[in-house]
Amino acid sequence: MDFFTGVLQGFAICSSWSNLLYCFMGVFIGTLIGVLPGIGPVGTISLLLPATLNLNPVSAVIMLAGIYYGAMYGGSTTSILLNIPGEAASVITCLDGYQMARKGRAGAALGISAFGSFIAGTLGVFGLMFLAYPLARVALKIGPPEFFALMCLGLAILTFLTRGSMMKALSMAALGLLLSYIGMDVMTGLQRFTLGKVELLDGIGLVPVAMGLFGIAEVMTNLEEEIKTEVLDVKIKGLLPNREEWKRSTGPILRGTVLGFFLGIPPGASNIIASMVSYATEKKLSAHPERFGEGMIEGVAGPEAANNSAAAGAFIPLFTLGIPSNTVMAVLLGALMIHGVTPGPLLLKEHPEIFWGSVVSMYLGNVMLLLLNLPLIGLWVKVLKVPYRILSPIIILLCIIGAYSLNNAPFDIAIMVVFGLVGYLMRKLHYEPAPLLLALVLGTAMERALKQSLSMSYGSFSIFFTRPIAAVAMGLAVALIASNFVPFLGRKRLKLS
Repeated sequence: MDFFTGVLQGFAICSSWSNLLYCFMGVFIGTLIGVLPGIGPVGTISLLLPATLNLNPVSAVIMLAGIYYGAMYGGSTTSILLNIPGEAASVITCLDGYQMARKGRAGAALGISAFGSFIAGTLGVFGLMFLAYPLARVALKIGPPEFFALMCLGLAILTFLTRGSMMKALSMAALGLLLSYIGMDVMTGLQRFTLGKVELLDGIGLVPVAMGLFGIAEVMTNLEEEIKTEVLDVKIKGLLPNREEWKRSTGPILRGTVLGFFLGIPPGASNIIASMVSYATEKKLSAHPERFGEGMIEGVAGPEAANNSAAAGAFIPLFTLGIPSNTVMAVLLGALMIHGVTPGPLLLKEHPEIFWGSVVSMYLGNVMLLLLNLPLIGLWVKVLKVPYRILSPIIILLCIIGAYSLNNAPFDIAIMVVFGLVGYLMRKLHYEPAPLLLALVLGTAMERALKQSLSMSYGSFSIFFTRPIAAVAMGLAVALIASNFVPFLGRKRLKLS
């Protein structure tokens, strides 16, 4: 299938009323979740995943993807009006967006955020269209050793970029891999770690674990911290930036788009890194860097463009390699596998309707988001005034219904509650849940690739260091992990001397 045929197929798929509705539902819920501080896109996608089980895979991915990039839009509203990032990637927007609002330019800040996000999101979708096919052709030449090495590199990058101790991040990744081994052996069919429970023969479900770690635990943490949402009392007017503001914002939007797209491809906290790099770049290039943090529109336009463009770039490794670049992509990978679709190099050939339907829906979703965000800013301000103590019971109820509806089994609710408590304790002890979830999703594929690789080499691990791509990936993974221990070893040597 050539490029133009694929695009036409995508528009044909997305032009159906049902898929347009699912796209609208996704971006609307995503914007709402981005606006509300407390529960992010990972928890929301996990929460709504059971609702997509009766849908076809294309409609399911269209809606779930809409939640992801919709949350990137919505996160800027709370950053600008509350000085609280509704989504982690919007934390940088607080610096100048809130100061603009305090100076009576909340409308311009919200407007440039919406327009910048639309431009970057649209250009990011075009980048996804053009790069996916060449990368998929390259990926077809990659065997099990390369896949195993790339998955190891992905886990290493994610643990390297997490906040806090890398030892804690590595321990969470190891725990996630151990949990992925529960159930039937992928090669021999033997039972492992099932404790005689029939419910564990298929392993621990991704959805209850994700809902526990990112839904229940998030609610428990936020209730303890008592989120206060005091909206800045300013009149929101002038949503269209003036000519001077557009002139100052055009460069940051375009630079943020390029930076965000390419930073979204490697595994890690891509949206957060992209927005931070964009902000640092604009501050470096500015003739007045000392004014950043005092209400510079460039400090809003660049980061908002970067985190939306990164959202599009993050789909490239998922669709072409079957490797998620962040936690949201890991949940989407699990969603596709639940629907019987395995992302990877053959996805574009065997399931072109999923790829092109999803990509075109992102373009249409960006149009919907632009039309949604500007007129409904008044509604989002009212939503922000809803106390979290009212929202939290609703979130927990939806979690329970979602977990039970998977298999109509109370066991899944128990798994969710257990991991909710585990997630809460992890937050209190400063352990990151993202490496655990990503390792849980990748564990089965990593084990299969490892066993296939060792079969190819008659049990020799040298196969991972004699094949060029595998050797480079493994070398980078080892270097990233080792870089964290070199200072530690240096301190030990100083103590001993």
